[in-house]
Amino acid sequence: MPLVKYCAFLCLVQVFSMPMPCQLQGQLVRTTHNLLRDMGGHFPLECLQENVFMAFPATSFATSGLSSGAAEAIYETLKNIDTLFGTDELPSMWDQPKLEYFQNIIYRQIEESECMMGSMSSVDTSDYPIRAEGLKTYFGNIAAVLKEKNFSYCAWEVVRKELLYTLEFILKHTSDSLLWSNRT
Repeated sequence: MPLVKYCAFLCLVQVFSMPMPCQLQGQLVRTTHNLLRDMGGHFPLECLQENVFMAFPATSFATSGLSSGAAEAIYETLKNIDTLFGTDELPSMWDQPKLEYFQNIIYRQIEESECMMGSMSSVDTSDYPIRAEGLKTYFGNIAAVLKEKNFSYCAWEVVRKELLYTLEFILKHTSDSLLWSNRT
């Protein structure tokens, strides 16, 4: 019986000693990007005619000073991605294990980011309504493409292309204070 108590104690110590991040993890954003890229490969040639331009809201992610608007924009982006991928009409041609892992990591990032949003309440968020409007329009256009094209494989490829660009932009242009990566 003492062995069981010892094992239980070790498990509890391990769980409670793990630090809970209160920041968006750059490593997870990078993993999300890579999974999205790898689940479908290159943009299919047969979908080129269905490719549409969508104005990307780069200003929604601009960082300046102590504004938490960019962090909120990233959080809202993750929530929008989760909503888009919450449908049952996802392409069967994509690598399904990578797709499931992608969805799980998006969900994990949303959960971890909620903590960050609460801790930034004292920081200036006055610029967020402008950022939010750009994101609302952008993700509204993405959802419209999916619906207009009846959630076809090519419509999903257009969405995947747009989201890859979005995640890449976040990784390249977001302040390290909002988005950090695990550096060894």
